[in-house]
Amino acid sequence: MNREQMMDRIRRAKGIIAAIDQSGGSTPKTLIRYGLSPDAWTGEEEMFDLIHRMRCRILLSPAFDGQKVLAAILFERTMKGVAGGKPVPQLLHDKGIVPFVKIDQGLEAEADRVQLMKPIPDLPRKLAQARELGMLGTKARSLIKGADPKGIAAIVRQQFEIGKAVLDADLLPILEPEYDIYAPDRAEGEAILRSELLKGLSGLPEGRQIVLKLSIPVEPNACLELMRHARVARVAGLSGGYSRSEACAELAKNPGMIASFSRALMSDLRANMSEQQFDESLATAIDEIYRASTDPTVPFAAVSSSS
Repeated sequence: MNREQMMDRIRRAKGIIAAIDQSGGSTPKTLIRYGLSPDAWTGEEEMFDLIHRMRCRILLSPAFDGQKVLAAILFERTMKGVAGGKPVPQLLHDKGIVPFVKIDQGLEAEADRVQLMKPIPDLPRKLAQARELGMLGTKARSLIKGADPKGIAAIVRQQFEIGKAVLDADLLPILEPEYDIYAPDRAEGEAILRSELLKGLSGLPEGRQIVLKLSIPVEPNACLELMRHARVARVAGLSGGYSRSEACAELAKNPGMIASFSRALMSDLRANMSEQQFDESLATAIDEIYRASTDPTVPFAAVSSSS
C-alpha cells in the first residue's frame, strides 16, 4: 500500500485498530495474562523477546488480516523486528493492515489530576525512521484522572504539540488523551476534554488531519462533533480496562466510533494454546470487536467473554 491508499483506508474503510504496543511498564502484566510465569524471563531482553514472540503469533495468524483489522499500532521494537521471515511493517502491508508506531515514553507523575507524557528523546529521528520503515503514523498516550480544567488543557496542549511535529514529518498522528473509566466525574471531564480538543483542532492547518483515540464516552454519541470535524480522519475508542464484552457493549452505543483495543483484544490468548486454538480465539475476539465497530444493532451486552 502507498500512503494515499493507507490514508484512504483510515478515513473510509470498516475495521478495527489493533493496539499491540505494550511498553516496558505494561509488558510483564501482559505476559502473565498470556499465561507465562514471572520466572519465565530474566531481565529486560528476555522479557521483550517473549512479548515479541506473542506479537508474532498474532501478526502471523490468518485471523489477523485486512478484512477486519484496519490498522495495527506497534511497539518500536516490533516495528524494527521480523515476523515470519519478513520485516513486520512489510508483513502488515502485505496483509492490507495500516501500520502505526507508539512513540510516547511513558507518563509523568500526576499533577492537576492528569499524567502528561514524559519527554520523547530524539523525536525527529524517531519520526524519520518510522516513515522510512513504512509507518503511516504514530500514537502517543497521556492519561486524565479527573475533571480539572487546567490539567485537561495541559494534556491537550501537549498532545497537539506532538501531533504537529508528527504532521510536519509527513506522518499521521493518533492522539490518545485517555480518560480513566473509573473516574467518578467522567461526564464533566469528558465535556471539558471535547471542548479542548475542538480548540486544538481549530489550530491545525487546513487540509491536515489527525486520528483521535479516546475512552468510550460515558454519554453515548458524545463524540459526534469530533467525528464530523474536517480535521479528524477517524475517532477510535479504547477499551480502558473494560472486559471485551463490556467494551463492545459500550462501543456499540457510539455509531461511527471504531475500536482500538489492546487488552480486550488479547484477553483470551494463552501461550500454551495450539496454533488452531490460538487462531480460533483471536478470530472470535476480532469478530466481536469488529461487529461492535460496524453494527451497533448487535446486543453486545449479552455476549459473554473473559476479562
